[in-house]
Amino acid sequence: MLKVTLFGRKVCHLCDEAEAALESLQDRFPHELAIIDIDGNTELEAAYGIEIPVVEVGPYSLKAPFDKRDLAMTLGAARDRASQLDDVGDKRHMKRMQRAQNISGADRFTWWFSRRYMLVFNIFVFLYIGLPFLAPVLMRSGATTPARAIYTLYGGLCHQLSYRSFFLFGEQPVYPRAAAEIEGYQTFGQATGLDENAIFPARDFRGNDQVGYKTGLCQRDVAIYGAILLFGIVFVLAGRNIKPIPWWVWIFLGIFPIGLDGGTQLVGMAVSAFDGSFWETLANFFPARESTPFLRVLTGFLFGLTTAWFGYPMVEESMRETRRMLTKKFAHLNVQR
Repeated sequence: MLKVTLFGRKVCHLCDEAEAALESLQDRFPHELAIIDIDGNTELEAAYGIEIPVVEVGPYSLKAPFDKRDLAMTLGAARDRASQLDDVGDKRHMKRMQRAQNISGADRFTWWFSRRYMLVFNIFVFLYIGLPFLAPVLMRSGATTPARAIYTLYGGLCHQLSYRSFFLFGEQPVYPRAAAEIEGYQTFGQATGLDENAIFPARDFRGNDQVGYKTGLCQRDVAIYGAILLFGIVFVLAGRNIKPIPWWVWIFLGIFPIGLDGGTQLVGMAVSAFDGSFWETLANFFPARESTPFLRVLTGFLFGLTTAWFGYPMVEESMRETRRMLTKKFAHLNVQR
């Protein structure tokens, strides 16, 4: 039997006419009708408000204005399509028909997640960026074992180079390399006595009472995930109605700056590590450079912000479609959500 969904309002003469027309076609096109009142549902009002009544059956949708003849053609097309799929024994069609007969635990979880996914995302990002800041707090308080566990966990996710990380409880918030040429700050080498060109000592150094203790994520990563969390909060406060930025804005403002800053730094350091005329010539085009904390934070923030601005609205669009699909299913089975 066909499953027909009628989206409308309680006070709507066109909706009443559509319902009566469907009732008159019941003998010719047997169907199960579910009527959904869009009033009070902002998503359904936005999707169908100016087009009601709207009739959906299978993959077909009929929007006002329409008459009984239009309804008959739509129901006939849906019936013929269903019959053809039944005749050929389409497995995907059969599975969809079986799933449509009951509400599964997966349906209920999907309904919950489609409405609460931003809460899940924001909590996850908050914890992801919060634990690296907890590590220096624990080190300061003497709880070195859990602090080291956090550093070890994030060590597989970030380079954790001390001269590219933030420090808490010390004389300075950052200890850049001398190559960064930042005035007014002790360099990492001056503050620690370690070789600034040695990667592993800079990675393993976690701090002390004088210089403070470093965060478990580098400056750029802190800015990236901080921006994602910030946009996630704004997105929720805006009712998840912010439109996505164009892909070229994401590339131009998000990917290009962070790629330029991080890429030239990496290539320049790699080229300077080799000897020979070829490498000297190449070094003229890619001179060794050390980015600054400001540039790392700026480019990381732009990347995180534009990535979230590009991605979250697209996720919301998918979730809205999921919620509409489940709303119809629940209505046909008369299930309380």
